[in-house]
Amino acid sequence: MDLQRIGDLLQPFLRNNVSSVSLSDTGFAIPTALSKEQLQQLSTYLDLLLHWNARINLTAVRQPEEIVTRHFGESLFAARHLFPSRQTETPKNLIDFGSGAGFPGLPIKISVPELELILVESNQRKATFLREVIRRLNLHGAAVFSERAENLDIRADTVTLRAVERFEKSLPVAAQLVALNGRLALLIGDAQIKSATELITEFKWVKPIRIPRSENRALLVGTAPA
Repeated sequence: MDLQRIGDLLQPFLRNNVSSVSLSDTGFAIPTALSKEQLQQLSTYLDLLLHWNARINLTAVRQPEEIVTRHFGESLFAARHLFPSRQTETPKNLIDFGSGAGFPGLPIKISVPELELILVESNQRKATFLREVIRRLNLHGAAVFSERAENLDIRADTVTLRAVERFEKSLPVAAQLVALNGRLALLIGDAQIKSATELITEFKWVKPIRIPRSENRALLVGTAPA
């Protein structure tokens, strides 16, 4: 997909983080939140996803523009809120629990390259896809853990979770991967918000943040106790 079109589709998810736009040497405006290189990485990622999705079920969304808005946009929206400024110290690592096709972990890594990323995905075919994306995008500091999350002996400053099966069973496992004072960031539907706060009562939850262009999805962030 044309880089300008990707940038245009992502604007609603990045708008509050964009103070101006700059004209690149290609002649089109690039939001300051995403460089030309980052847009190219997203374009390559999209191409790989479309190609692999014809063979294995990575996403039920088939239209490229809908993939950009629903998957890339939502993931980058989370990145904007979780890492709003380079003026403050960026947490060192992020675990994406049940990563599937790589959302939200890979777009967050593209947006915040300095993060150390672990994608937890026990499905071997999906894990192979994730490794291929990391290789093709030349993402340093990104790895795939293709076993059950319970076997991971690392704790992260930020743990993300989106669109996992058996949400009520998966959530406590994801919470155990959060370091002291770390954050658990959930991209979930409204119906799951109450369940999340009732299941993980020891976390301090902030008010859910509505995701642009969605009627019933939100970003919910909780902080683990010290």
